[in-house]
Amino acid sequence: MAKLLHYQAIGEGPVTVYLHGFLESSTMWEPLNLSDIPGTHILIDLPGHGNSPFVDMVNDPSIRFMADEVEKVLVHLNIHDYRVVGHSMGGYVAIALLAHAACKPSRVTLLNSNYWSDSEAKQADRVRVARIAYTGKQLFINEAIPNLFVDPAAFKEQITALKREAETMTADAIAYAALAMRSRTDYTELVAQIPTSIQIIHGALDRLVSVEELQARLRALNRSTLPEVVIIPHAGHMAHWEATKEVVKGVLW
Repeated sequence: MAKLLHYQAIGEGPVTVYLHGFLESSTMWEPLNLSDIPGTHILIDLPGHGNSPFVDMVNDPSIRFMADEVEKVLVHLNIHDYRVVGHSMGGYVAIALLAHAACKPSRVTLLNSNYWSDSEAKQADRVRVARIAYTGKQLFINEAIPNLFVDPAAFKEQITALKREAETMTADAIAYAALAMRSRTDYTELVAQIPTSIQIIHGALDRLVSVEELQARLRALNRSTLPEVVIIPHAGHMAHWEATKEVVKGVLW
């Protein structure tokens, strides 16, 4: 039997699954103090991140593959009714679960994430990151992680911890994740069809996806009913650290 992704279960009651972002792991959810929030919280390390093995060495890099691996954990735990909170890359995996899982989540929260595919420029940048993973991994980590925060100086301790964790990832795992994000499916039509199944929590100062782009994408859905959107005024891409109370409130719905 293939080894499952590493996971941790906290609490009892209705289930929420948490999927971290690129270069992160399930430890990213620590500031939310999930043990104090009612319900069962399933924290999963995505392939090649945290304590999960890097697998899928043969197939093309795929967010869908990551979602399939997450689904295996849920089947193992006999979970049939659940919600998903996905940060950044984890949001891409979460919406892939909504699209393809045999047992779909009742709701998906995209935390500093989105539901559309990369632009050509962004795709090119993903390829650049995949190459740098083999030639300058440390330099990439040192530059990329602080830029996720609006005020890096205020989160020196957290940035140091995030860098150390990212450094444990192999170049193969980093490149795979970057290329998987590059080739991910556009789920705009899915969101248009079931908007009430989607919640978006986004930092107003997120440099990776601007609020302006998010709002334009939502308008382009051309629907009377849209996903619930929570914009956090003073947060960037790391809203769970920069605006913990607001994120917890959003997660609680």
